Amino acid sequence: MLDQSLQFLTPEESAAVDRALLTSPEKFLTRLTLSTAKLLKYIAHNLETPVEQLTNEQIIDWFEKDAKLKREQGVNAATLKWEAPEIDQFSGPA
Repeated sequence: MLDQSLQFLTPEESAAVDRALLTSPEKFLTRLTLSTAKLLKYIAHNLETPVEQLTNEQIIDWFEKDAKLKREQGVNAATLKWEAPEIDQFSGPA
């Protein structure tokens, strides 16, 4: 069972987006933006760096470390709690 204690978009925030007068693609982008803003704040706090000073390299490095934790210790050890099959499973014959 996945530990969902850390959420980057609450049910209340998602419901607020649902009530907004937006198209489905606009709602998706809004949810993505809201959760990304929270994730960037989380990463910045974790790295003890102001959000405005985060570099692309720091963000990529953080994702690599989180993915490594997930691979080595299981999905509940990572911050991001998704499980996805390897991309190789989706590629067919060339």
